[in-house]
Order: sequence, then structure tokens, then C-alpha cells
Amino acid sequence: MKHFFLLLFLLLSMGISAQQLQITSPDGNIQMQVMNADRLSYSISYNGKTLVYDSPLGFELKGEKPMLGGFVLLGTPQSTPKTESWTPVVKNKHAQVSLAWSEMTLNLKEKSGDCRRMDLIVRVYDNGVAFRYQLYGARKPGDRQITRELTGFTLPKSATVWAAKYNRNYTSSQESEFEKIQLTSLPTDTVAGLPFLIEVDKQNYLAITEAYINDYPGFYIGKTGVETDELMTLTTKLSPLPGEAEDGVKARFAEQMSTPWRVIMVGSHPGRFIESEIIAGLNPPCAIEDPSWIKPGLSAWDHWWSGEVKMETDVIKEYIDLAAAQGWPYMLIDWQWYGPYNKAIADITKPAPQLDMPGILAYARSKNVRCWLWLYCTDVNKDDSYKEAFALYEKWGIAGVKIDFMDRDDQQMVNWYRRIVKTAAEHHLMVDFHGAYKPDGIDRTYPNLLTREGVLGEEYSKFSNRIIPEHNITLAFTRMLAGPMDYTPGGFLNVTRADFKQQSPTLVANTRCAELSKFVIYESPLTVVSDHPKHILGQPGADFLKVVPTEWDDTRFLDGYPGEYILMAKRKGNDWFIGAMNNSVRRTLTVDTSFLPTGTYELEYWADGPHADKKPTEVTRKTVKLTAGKPLKLKLAVGGGYVGIVRPVE
Repeated sequence: MKHFFLLLFLLLSMGISAQQLQITSPDGNIQMQVMNADRLSYSISYNGKTLVYDSPLGFELKGEKPMLGGFVLLGTPQSTPKTESWTPVVKNKHAQVSLAWSEMTLNLKEKSGDCRRMDLIVRVYDNGVAFRYQLYGARKPGDRQITRELTGFTLPKSATVWAAKYNRNYTSSQESEFEKIQLTSLPTDTVAGLPFLIEVDKQNYLAITEAYINDYPGFYIGKTGVETDELMTLTTKLSPLPGEAEDGVKARFAEQMSTPWRVIMVGSHPGRFIESEIIAGLNPPCAIEDPSWIKPGLSAWDHWWSGEVKMETDVIKEYIDLAAAQGWPYMLIDWQWYGPYNKAIADITKPAPQLDMPGILAYARSKNVRCWLWLYCTDVNKDDSYKEAFALYEKWGIAGVKIDFMDRDDQQMVNWYRRIVKTAAEHHLMVDFHGAYKPDGIDRTYPNLLTREGVLGEEYSKFSNRIIPEHNITLAFTRMLAGPMDYTPGGFLNVTRADFKQQSPTLVANTRCAELSKFVIYESPLTVVSDHPKHILGQPGADFLKVVPTEWDDTRFLDGYPGEYILMAKRKGNDWFIGAMNNSVRRTLTVDTSFLPTGTYELEYWADGPHADKKPTEVTRKTVKLTAGKPLKLKLAVGGGYVGIVRPVE
């Protein structure tokens, strides 16, 4: 009896019952309840309002009964306050990161049958919730095979979502618009990419994504068909192993498996999610002993996007000259530098015969520019050729590799990414993945992975009408929440939507200042500039691209809404960079400058010119005085933008 009352006291002191466990954020605003009854489930509330209703947890495994309930708790779970602080090797958002959360681990065991074990680890932050599972080997020796993860998300039917829809074979480059639709309008066969932004109402927002994907497939959002009059449950859809059907095996393990963290950002405004460091914080610390060689920066790019570019030595030197003139540290040598790619004869250690690679690299060194090399993934993987190639590239003095066309995120491909990044680090190579799945925070552990695609970016202006201002703005509130995105901004042939057409050289349907704003708003420590030297050098805005950094000491969301506009401020040293991007409606914004320390500043800005609605290349550049706290008015053209540098006056 004495022990019973002691246990009851412990449970009541945590605010829980024997079957309902509650974990509360350090500031007390977010609560996650885990219900351990016949069915294991959870819910999430924010400021006393339920946002995620009773939602399922668990797994289905091949040849086994589903693991979805009937558990007993081993021991008494404790909600433990935890903190962590670190200095990022690559400063995507902040020079210093400090996180605080409440953590609880539920050690679960089935009451009957095989008495299988499963742990559920929960973290509740001030701006979100994260949880992951740990599974163990079975009584019978051999692999266990996951066919379905049962994690669900039960939401009010009245919610609005931004969904990136992909195909049901789970093979894609994850390049799609995030379409704003009512939750109830999601098709029954939905395979929606992450991050998945949700507007519960105008005061409450959620964003679902994942962190620390390791030896496990990526996940997507689907519909379960489970509905009530007021609620709808979404589910987790995992990318199948190669050769498996959509309902087949997703992951195999023998002894123990930890899933990625399922992350649900929670807040009163979606823009605040941009500032979050949760994704990085859910990954292990830097695994590279001496990462001092990792240097972010801007890069020129000899790509078909910018015109009829030929793979020739003189052409590459022209782009090296662009990087040198602009003060950029890098030049990316793109496809066909080693001749035919994705072929049995492809050899990533031998330059194409028309290229003088030693001469190119010597020329780049003379200009204080380092080169990156593009690679096709099958050529990288063939006979593990990347091991020999990476060692060779290190001898050449190559800065990094851009690897393309993976177009998968199944368990095998996830593990391949990690092998590539680790091997690249061993040879002091930075990495940019294209044809890639979304980020998961691995760049904290391996900061040589500077950026990746997995975004409907600027290249689509070459062959489609899909790159519109509304899409560009929405990316900041959706795809960018997962981490860096290699959008490849920098198109200087700016035209109106009415004048836009698909052509070579490529046109861009927003103003020059909107294009400049992408360098401030979009997160990408390696920012690859898309356009041709002759379109950039000496043109309005090229001077801004000489000074804009790709790392930041602080990041502030100031104002905006998906598809309408966004206003950001980022600090580098003592200087603040302001970036604003507008949709297809003229707009005047008021910048609250109270984020600045008290004092007087010099503001140098590049703004849409008075005729930018009709002549999008028109830029007004001025330098004025600014007092901290005094409102700043910005006039944005249709598809317009603004950038400014705020420097303290000595």
C-alpha cells in the first residue's frame, strides 16, 4: 500500500493519470498528451486549445500482429527538463543556438503475445513537439520488416493546408508547388511532401516535417479515410524499398531501430517557424573533428539555364572571371565535364577530352576561386567509384561536389546519402545534393553538406511557367522550414508576367529587386547564382551580390503570409540585411525597426524603381539615415522586392 501511494503521488505530481501522460513545454504553452490504453495515441494543445486531436501511434510489420496498443509501461516515466547550446560550424540562421525542452521516454511492452517492446521518446519545445520510436529485435532471429508506420495527425476539418503533391511510386526530385487548399479537399490518394504547413485558424499554425533520417525511409502525408463530422486523420506514408509495392516493405532491421523524429512545429504565426532551430537540434553534434575547411559562399555556374553554354575551357574561364569580379569564392562546373553521363562508359575521374582541367584549376587558383564539380549519381555509385574520385578531387583542390538525380528517399537511398557525405568529409569536400529529398538537419552532424535542391527552383523558368511570385513567397513558409534549399537565384533578365516566355537565355517573371531579395530570404550556405556573366556584370543589383553573405548571425521574421509577401531581417556581424518579396499585387509595407539596437544607422537600399511594374529591371538605389525604432516604408511593385543593408554609424 505504501508503494501504491508513492506511485500515485509521483503520477499526480507530473499532472498525469496511469494511462495519460502529459509533457509540457518549458514556457507552459504547449502540451503533448500520450494516451496508453487499448490503443496508443497522442494529442497536442497550444495555449489551452487542442490543435492535434487524439491521433494513432504504432506500426504494422510483415508477418506480425500490428503494434498499436495493449502496452504496459516499464517503470515510471519522468518529464525531464533539458537544454543544449552549441556554435554551428555553418551558421544557417544563428551564430549561437540554445534550445530548451521537456523530455519523456515511455518504455512500452505488450501485455500478451510475443510481449514485444517499443520505446516512445517525446520532446516538447516552446515552439513545437518532436517524437520518435525505438524498436527492438524479435524473438525469432532475422530481420523484422516494417510495412506501415501508423503515426497519424487528427486535425479539424476546417483547417487549411499547403500541400506539395507527389506521385505514388515515391520516386521524384521533390520539386512541386505547395498548393493552398482546404484539408477536406485533399485527394484520397494524396502523397504530400514535407514540410506540411497547416493553418488551424488565423491564430494557430502547425508544420509537420521530420529530422535525423538515418537507416529509415522518408515520410509523406496521406489520408486515412477516418473522419468524423468535425475531424479528419492524416497518416504517415513511408517510401517503399526498391522493388516493393506501395503497401510493401518500407524498412528492415534485425536488432534495433530508431526512427527519425516526427516534428510538429506549433505557433501563432507560420513565419516564426522560419527562425526555429528544432530540426538541427534533433541531430547529433558535428562529427568532423576539424571542420575549419568548410567555407560557405556564393558560386558562379556554367549551366544551360543561362544560355547556350558549351562545355569548353574558355567558357568555364568566363564564369571563373565572373566569380572573381564579384568576389565569390566558387565556380560550379556543371554536367558533361567528364563527357557522357549516366552511361556505362562514364568515368568521373577523367575530364572530357576538350577540357584542359589542370589549366582550368590553375586559372581558378590565380583568380582566388575554387571549383565544384557536378556528378550524376549512377556514375558516382558505379563500382564505388566515388571513393577513388573523391581522393583525386582532393588532390586537384576541388572545393565540393554537386551530385544529381537520386530522386529517391527509401531506406537504401537515405543510407547512401550518409555514406557519400561522410566519405566527402574525409577528403575535405563540401556537398550539394540535387534531385534530392528534403533536408533533415544532417548538416549539423556533417556541415560539409551545405545545401540541397528538393525545391521547385529557378531552373523551372527555363522550361515552364511555374515560377511565379506567389510560389517564391510560399517556399519560405514551407520547403525552407526543413533546411537549406539550392533554389539557384540570380536571374537578371527580369520581365513582367505578361512578357514572360520560355526561351534561351532564360527570363524571370519578377523584378530585379525581388530577385535580390531571394539572396537574403532563402537559406542556402552555398548559394549558386544562375545567370550568365554578361547578364550580371555591371548591371543594377550586381553590386549587392558582391556583399550579401550566405551565413547569418541572427534571423528574424518580420511580417508576411504564404503566397502574399514576406519580410525578413538577418544580421551578419553588426550589419542587418533586410529582404522583402511581394506577390502579384502592388503593396506598401511598414518595417518595424525595433529589432535594431538603439542608435543611428546608415541604410543602403535597392528598391523597385518607379516604373518597375512595367520595367522589372528598374532599380532605385539610395543611402539614407535611419533611426532605430522609426518605421520604414517600403513600396513593392507587382512581383517586386526590396533589399537593404543597415549599418551602424560610428
